[in-house]
Amino acid sequence: MAIVALSGASQRRSRVAPLDIVLRYGTTATAATTAAIVFLVAAFLVVYAYPALAFNGFGILTHLEWNLGNQYGTGVERHGGFSGAPGASFGAIVFIVGTVVSSAFAMAIATPLAILVAIAMHYQVPRRLKTPVNTLVELMAGVPSVVYGLWGIGVLVPWIANSLGPFFAAHVPMLSFIGSGAASGNGLLATAFILAVMIFPIMAATMRDVLSTFPKIVFEGAIGLGATPWQAVTTMVLPAIRTQMFAAAMLALGRAVGETMAVLMVCGSALNQLPQSVFAPINTIAAVIVSQLDSALTDPTGMAERSLAELALILFAITLSVNLIARLIMRGGDRVKRTV
Repeated sequence: MAIVALSGASQRRSRVAPLDIVLRYGTTATAATTAAIVFLVAAFLVVYAYPALAFNGFGILTHLEWNLGNQYGTGVERHGGFSGAPGASFGAIVFIVGTVVSSAFAMAIATPLAILVAIAMHYQVPRRLKTPVNTLVELMAGVPSVVYGLWGIGVLVPWIANSLGPFFAAHVPMLSFIGSGAASGNGLLATAFILAVMIFPIMAATMRDVLSTFPKIVFEGAIGLGATPWQAVTTMVLPAIRTQMFAAAMLALGRAVGETMAVLMVCGSALNQLPQSVFAPINTIAAVIVSQLDSALTDPTGMAERSLAELALILFAITLSVNLIARLIMRGGDRVKRTV
C-alpha cells in the first residue's frame, strides 16, 4: 500500500511540475517584459531627443518662449553641435507649470469628493445598490477622454465664461489669482474641472478597495460603543489607512499629468505666457505635443520634432516619478504596519 501511495504521489508531482515551471517562468518573463518595455521607451526617448537635449540644454526647463523659428528662411542656428531653424527657441516652462498647476487644482477638487464617495460606497450604500453604484463609478473611469472634452466645450466652458467668471469678478474682485473675468472660459479652471471629473472615478474606486482591506468589525465595534459613523470613519478608519489613501490619490495623479485630448480641447493652448489667474489660458506638456506636432514636422532641420520628443521625455520622467513615489509610500506604510 505504501509503495502504491508513493507512486501515486510521484505521478501527481510529475503532472504538476510542468505547470509549476510554466507559472514560475511565465510570470517572471511577463514581469521582465514589462520592465524592459519601460526601459526601452525611456531609452528611445533619450536617444531620439538627444539632439534637442544638446541644442536646448537646461534652458528648456527655464525659458518662457516656444518658437519653432523661421522654417522657410535661409541659414540655420547652431547650439551644442546641432542645427535648428533660424530664431528657434524651445522653452518648456509654460507647459511644465501648466501641467503641474492644473493637476494640483484637479487633485484639490477630486480628492475630497473621492474620499467621501469611497466611504459612502463601502459603508453607507445599501447592499442591493452596491453593485450598480460601483459599476457606475467604474464605467465613468472608462469613458473616452474626448467625450469629456466635448462636454467641456459644450457645457463647462460656456458656464465658466457666462456664469462663474462674471460672478467672481463681481463679488470677489480683491482676489488677484481669480482674475477679473473668464473671457472665453477656456483656461486653467476648465482644465482642472475636466481633469477632476476624469480622475475622480479612478481615485474613488481605488480608495474603496483600500477601505475594504480595513476590518469592518472595528468600524462596527466603534458604532456599538456609541460613536457616530462619521466619528468612526474619521478617528479610526482613515488614520489607519491614510498612507494607502494618499498613494491611491497619487496613482490617480499619474492619469491627470498625462491627459491629452480633453485638456487640449479646454485649456486655451497658451504659448509664451504663464497663467496670471485661474481663468487664464494654459497649456500642458501632453497637449502641446499634440497641437505642435503638425507644425514641427515641417521643420527641415528636424529640431522642432526632437524638441517635442524632449517634452515627452520630461513628461515621462514626471509621470514615472509620481508612480514611484506612490509605490514607495505604499511600501513605507506596509513596513510601519508590520512593526506596529
